[in-house]
Amino acid sequence: MKRIFLLILGLSALLMAELKSIDAQKLLKMQKSGIPVIDIRTPSEWKSRGVIQGAHLLMFFDENGAYDARKWLEKLSKIVKDKQEPFILYCAHANRTKAVGNWLSQKMGYQKVYELKGGIEYGWREKGMPVVKPKN
Repeated sequence: MKRIFLLILGLSALLMAELKSIDAQKLLKMQKSGIPVIDIRTPSEWKSRGVIQGAHLLMFFDENGAYDARKWLEKLSKIVKDKQEPFILYCAHANRTKAVGNWLSQKMGYQKVYELKGGIEYGWREKGMPVVKPKN
């Protein structure tokens, strides 16, 4: 009986994966250890505001707010091979990141989803962190 309870408790913890917020310094540390960073903004945002060096550019919502979740997940699966692997998302102000990150962790089963608190504008650029021009 005790084993069944522990199994249920463990499974519940897996199902309750949460999006975790990190700051710029933690992002850098995690990125240096090989954890992928994914920019979900639009190409026009990448060009006008820059990107974090080494980030994967993987737009989720287009300029009109439309998205293709299936196609996006296919692209994500080339970067994040397993739902147990950690990865970091960011957008401009963290609003889109929170929506996508919560969907990935709560509905799609990704266990280690992180987001840059405040997005690239408040959590990165405002902190004096560098951006680069996106590669075409």
